[in-house]
Amino acid sequence: MIRRAGIEDAARLADFAREIFDATFGPWNDPLDMQAYMDEAFGEPQQAHELVDPEIVTLLAEVDGHLAGYAQVSSRRVPPAPTSDRPVELMRFYVGRRWQGRGVAKSLMEAVDAAADALGGTALWLCVWGENARATAFYRKCGFTEIGTTPFQLGSDTQTDLVMARTLGAST
Repeated sequence: MIRRAGIEDAARLADFAREIFDATFGPWNDPLDMQAYMDEAFGEPQQAHELVDPEIVTLLAEVDGHLAGYAQVSSRRVPPAPTSDRPVELMRFYVGRRWQGRGVAKSLMEAVDAAADALGGTALWLCVWGENARATAFYRKCGFTEIGTTPFQLGSDTQTDLVMARTLGAST
């Protein structure tokens, strides 16, 4: 089941977001840089702030009462290389390893499209760590193409993210 998150989900989302971010990126990054980033990006106050922001839609994917993944879309920022007059950013898209390959990501991406459309978007864009081959392959499968790169600050480490975009509704 995919549903829109509410303020009551802030603590649960913060815990899940930290856990999945650490599992996804922790093995390749300095623990101090990881901790600094996660404290800023995934604390409960930050999640609560994002959950009440009218320009951010947070979607939760739940399976049998378990949080299996989440996504956030936002009309706040424009991509470094705009491809549309109304781009919507896919800020975050994570599916727990236990749920990968079980259709959760596909359902979540369909809900992302609907949320981006509701925000008035005509294109969807995202940033993904260039070293994350699994995620990059998934986004390509969903119709995204690379349009550039952008720096990403993880604690004290400046990394390079790929910027990808697609016309809204062009997922496969």
